[in-house]
Amino acid sequence: MKIEDRLATVAYKVGYPPHLTLREERICRESCLDRPCTYVCPARTYVWQEDKLVISYENCLECGTCRVTCPEANLFWAYPPGGYGVKYRFG
Repeated sequence: MKIEDRLATVAYKVGYPPHLTLREERICRESCLDRPCTYVCPARTYVWQEDKLVISYENCLECGTCRVTCPEANLFWAYPPGGYGVKYRFG
């Protein structure tokens, strides 16, 4: 089964404010040239567009991989408040 097919089985209840944010945008632009968050996230939550990191926090699987791999510790990551976030329907 492809990752896209597996992601289609996941449901989200999006909360606000976002549970994923950058501490400082300029750090991603100036210090992090490899940008591992753009390729380690299985849900493709992070996309580099022009000179800015766009975070689609509503797609987050809450695995925490991005937090571990960010070389600049520039991500603020927390679980969404109770009742919000990812819901795995089929395991």
